[in-house]
Amino acid sequence: MIFITLSGTDGSGKSTQTALLRDSFVKSGKKVAYFHALEHSLIHKTWRVLRGRRDFKPGKEKAVTSASSFSIRLRKLTLAVDVIAFRMYKHILKGYGIDILLSDRYFFDSVVNIEYLSGSKAFRSLDRTIVRPDFAFFLDVSPEEITKRERIPEQGLEYTKKKRSLFLTDTERFNLIRIDADGSKNEVVSLIRKVIDT
Repeated sequence: MIFITLSGTDGSGKSTQTALLRDSFVKSGKKVAYFHALEHSLIHKTWRVLRGRRDFKPGKEKAVTSASSFSIRLRKLTLAVDVIAFRMYKHILKGYGIDILLSDRYFFDSVVNIEYLSGSKAFRSLDRTIVRPDFAFFLDVSPEEITKRERIPEQGLEYTKKKRSLFLTDTERFNLIRIDADGSKNEVVSLIRKVIDT
């Protein structure tokens, strides 16, 4: 099973590219499974239930731009639980003969978000336990380009710049393959496929 993750700032095109990749793999006869780090996150599931919502729509979750120290500790704890649960999920998928597992966001995105909220890069204890993808893409879009797109993140330009900076800093840490995602969605998916197919 080939495991592919797409990471990046809000508005970078992760959900769009995941859908395009899924469609292209399915058309070529591959069995594809889908994972979204926020959809399967214990803390996000809990918050949705507390708000009376059970559905999840990528790109529709309100982003958190600040958090208390208790909330940050809780996020770290639930992320550790999510990583363990994901290992089991991935193992189960192998039993179903899945050819490709696509992840729209991944635990790398969660770590970057915790780093943003805490203002600290000291969150490395979980690194060794996170399952490493075969291909971990970072969709790098300039914050200025994101503001021209159809869905503009409500957090603003400074938030996007800071998150992008954190991703760029963590590129080596997570072995992220940087994709220049400023182009059209078809240009970007072609760049991703070129890396996967070589």
